[in-house]
Amino acid sequence: MDFRLKVFYTVANRLSFTKAAAELFITQPAISKHIQELEEQYGIKLFDRNGSKIALTHAGTVLLKHAKNIFEMYREIDFDMSTLINQRSGLLRLGASTTISQYIIPPLLAKFHLKLQDVKVSLLNGNTEQIEHALVQQEIEMGIVEGQSKNKLIKYTPFLKDELVLVCNSSNPLVQQDEIELTDLKKMQFLIREQGSGTLEVIEHALKPFEIKGSDLQVEMQLGSTESIKSYLLNSDCVVFMSIHAVQKELKNNELAILDIKDLVIERYFYIITLQGKTDSLSELFIQNISNHYNLKL
Repeated sequence: MDFRLKVFYTVANRLSFTKAAAELFITQPAISKHIQELEEQYGIKLFDRNGSKIALTHAGTVLLKHAKNIFEMYREIDFDMSTLINQRSGLLRLGASTTISQYIIPPLLAKFHLKLQDVKVSLLNGNTEQIEHALVQQEIEMGIVEGQSKNKLIKYTPFLKDELVLVCNSSNPLVQQDEIELTDLKKMQFLIREQGSGTLEVIEHALKPFEIKGSDLQVEMQLGSTESIKSYLLNSDCVVFMSIHAVQKELKNNELAILDIKDLVIERYFYIITLQGKTDSLSELFIQNISNHYNLKL
């Protein structure tokens, strides 16, 4: 029954028998057989099939919710039982928005692994909106995100202070100016992140008191990752608002430069996110480790 549930859980998340078979290292007919046996056991369809496409039925959605809870409980059991013999093991599923996953969390994960080598960690990378969705769907136990969307199902804990700075290619003529006027922003060519990005949300909020909307900015290109934005920036005269953590190397190498904007400082926090009213032993252990690293009281 456990394995059938695992098969169902994988198919439900992938919405593909083929992908589920590849992930579980079994054949596609075996996948179909396990799903069929579950449907016969409960006497109800779990998937609607339309050619090669499948979708969860209402019954499938209900079963998926229970399956998530069961597998989450198994992870808790593994952790608690291993703790009884002075070992800590299990799987911790983390999510982190783009800037954090690239520039903040890797050294924290390395340090965590050195202390607890039997704890396996999987890291989901996406924008803030995607990470929050994964948490609500219980695909991860915790996340670290930019921005604060105020989802009522999520608990937001301030983690680390960050500053968003306006950067450009170091050869851009704008570098020669001591300060940039806020009104000058409307004349510049911007690179921006995709909708759902926590960085974009914070920028729009910071400019609002100055009656500057995101739509007022001239956008040359919308790109989906920080690295692609930096690469484009190095080969253009565009500007972009970006986390100071993301451009340390380029600033040091004099490839990019910060433009000072008169009367504007954009600061924010990165937030640890967990589900309201829900605790997870491995998540708490990881939070304890990163708070010790930064001498934080979380």
